[in-house]
Amino acid sequence: MTRILFVFIDGVGLGEGEAAFNAFVTARLPTLDAVLDGAKAIVRTTVLSTRYATLLPLNATLGMDGTPQSGTGQTSLLTGINAAQRYGRHFGPWVPSSLRTLLRKENVLARAMASGCQVAFANAYPEELFIELPALTPVAVARPEAPPRRRTPRFLQAGPPLAAIGAGLLTRHTTALERGDAIASEITNDGWRDRLGRTNLPVITPAEAGHNLARIAASHDLTLFAHYSTDYAGHEERLDHAVLALERVDAFVGGILEAAPDDLLLIIASDHGNLEDARSGHTRNPAIGLAVGRDHEAAAPWTSILDVTPAILSILEKSAAERT
Repeated sequence: MTRILFVFIDGVGLGEGEAAFNAFVTARLPTLDAVLDGAKAIVRTTVLSTRYATLLPLNATLGMDGTPQSGTGQTSLLTGINAAQRYGRHFGPWVPSSLRTLLRKENVLARAMASGCQVAFANAYPEELFIELPALTPVAVARPEAPPRRRTPRFLQAGPPLAAIGAGLLTRHTTALERGDAIASEITNDGWRDRLGRTNLPVITPAEAGHNLARIAASHDLTLFAHYSTDYAGHEERLDHAVLALERVDAFVGGILEAAPDDLLLIIASDHGNLEDARSGHTRNPAIGLAVGRDHEAAAPWTSILDVTPAILSILEKSAAERT
């Protein structure tokens, strides 16, 4: 059988191998170097496959003019449906309201659950986001005398939390994060401790967060985790910030692989390019796709962000058939 850990990293593409503006060339990335046998994660004319991993350029333009954006890109990645084409253009940063029902119903988490898989969304969200939003998720917090309902917080209008809401899986909050049963979207708990005052949360390294995520994934058929700081760093258009963002992700992935069970396939994919070119914001470069571990070679035919969700569902279906 194969378990899948799907790590979404926002705004990371495969670009030119120029040290002057591509952080993949200058950052210290020991985990990526190890799984790619020392090759750099830059755009190539062919798929790069090693003993441990397959690196893929995933088309994110989807036949549309303009620069890919997060709202339609995340919807496309998480459903396998060309959301930019449905909407008529690329749109972001949030999922457009006209596509949210599609995303909630057709996302990879909901469809895997419907097929009988054990599924997890590993991100933690502060429980106060759900106060006054009783219809949003099964874990809404009730108030005896609630004021008028406010609009859905922007953080919950991104693709991954909307997918989790659709699957009824946005259920991990402060206590889960404290136990190590959830992961902060920034990977470490610094933001929760500093900005939200959750000083009871443990101080952890990216590698320790990776260990926690691997443990969650070990008890589920499919686990999704979403990380957004890479896109934020790309928008700063500073190579040094891009380097720091990539090095944090690399250490996190190293922690995952250290603790991963033998039957785990790690899939890392993005929605569009940005971080790989410090000269500008979003790019039309292919989004990064990386499969590491069990049967990673099966990812070789993927050519666009539309291929990831159908492939995950197919792998899970085959794995379920092997168990019966």
